[in-house]
Amino acid sequence: MAYRLYGERGSGAGIVEVALTAAGAPYEWHDVSLERSEQRSESYARINPQRKLPTLITPDGEVLTESLAILLVLDERHPGAQLFPQPRTPERAQALRWLAFLASELYPIVEISDYPERFTPEGGNAPAVRELARSIWRARWSIVESNIGGDPWLLSSGFCFTDVYIAALSRWCYQDHWRRQHLPRVERLGAAVAAAPVFGDVWRRHYASGA
Repeated sequence: MAYRLYGERGSGAGIVEVALTAAGAPYEWHDVSLERSEQRSESYARINPQRKLPTLITPDGEVLTESLAILLVLDERHPGAQLFPQPRTPERAQALRWLAFLASELYPIVEISDYPERFTPEGGNAPAVRELARSIWRARWSIVESNIGGDPWLLSSGFCFTDVYIAALSRWCYQDHWRRQHLPRVERLGAAVAAAPVFGDVWRRHYASGA
């Protein structure tokens, strides 16, 4: 039995597909078009009532949402892939610390930046809401930049899957020019992830245009 992954190219589902590839886990890809708002359809809501991407259905039929939760479940069920450092180590604590920061403090900004009208009172200034979201985005990425302790990876001990999360997320919100000017460590990390042979075509399919 295979996993079933619902998403769109370049979305957070790409992070999950990279993890499945790294774990050597069989999966089926199901495209959900954001441009056509298929994630907001009733048929998709029966799979994921939050109407967001990604959604992963396990071989046992469990429905998993939230990319952070999905990655931790895959780490538990495919320990040989070593997506994250070993339990009860300082390295794992830091990997999960920054994974949670990315998922809670940066990922939600994407929706505000892409769809500011959803967060603007009637008659309000949606472009101003978008620009405020992007300024918060930049400030929070500066925090990540200053806490990258390895070269090129987040941890001085070496690669962990939080690096993939950083590399993918950094390419969103149309901030490529600013990122290249102000986040040199994030840039090196992203380039290293993109060059890793184990991710290969999957990474390029989702994120090569933002590399």
